[in-house]
Amino acid sequence: MKEMLLRLVDFETTGTPPDAAICEVGFRDVLFKDGEAKIDRGFGMLVNPGRPIPPEAMAVHHIRDHEVKFAPPVDRGFRLLMDDTPDIFVAHNASFEREFFAGGSIPWICTLKAARRVWPEAPGHSNGVLRYWLDCDSAADFDDALAMPPHRAAPDAYVTAHILVELLKVATIEEMIAWTAEPSLLPKINFGKHRGKKWTEVPRDYLEWILRQEMDEDTKHTARHYLNGGEAP
Repeated sequence: MKEMLLRLVDFETTGTPPDAAICEVGFRDVLFKDGEAKIDRGFGMLVNPGRPIPPEAMAVHHIRDHEVKFAPPVDRGFRLLMDDTPDIFVAHNASFEREFFAGGSIPWICTLKAARRVWPEAPGHSNGVLRYWLDCDSAADFDDALAMPPHRAAPDAYVTAHILVELLKVATIEEMIAWTAEPSLLPKINFGKHRGKKWTEVPRDYLEWILRQEMDEDTKHTARHYLNGGEAP
């Protein structure tokens, strides 16, 4: 089996699509061969978003306008992402990154969707929660300095790379690509009178009610899955 290059991608932005732009690009590579994953090089760079960064976004990543005023355009960051032609792009909540960067014909893995599938019992599925729930910090190759500060592109990509390494122990690349192409299968219901329950505990009539409402595709997909007799991951 040839060595595969999986590139973990993370962006910091001025907000959410469609009215947003990237202000930082980061990545971390994972090399995978014969069932073994190795975390490799990474990179992060500020880019000029071409618009002011709102205070709400600054409060998350703490990137300020004067820091990006003379930064290069985002296209330079995109070119770096395509260096060495990765076999697969990976991101935590990949649908967000893909709003800004499609990656050509290279397939994607969403570690958020994969984590919800293989670890439904986790207390949460953000990369920060998974970092500590999986005890990524105890890995021999984990460098706390590279994981800090959180909510910056290169550190977040580094943490997600460690989550990917754990996922590769229990799921195949092909499975994760397939899960990424589908809506997410949610582990617990997060609204209404059944909030906090497992989906297998939700009454059938409530699942039918969900399908009649205007809700996000992940919620409807999950309700339909269990309504049709689907099994829990």
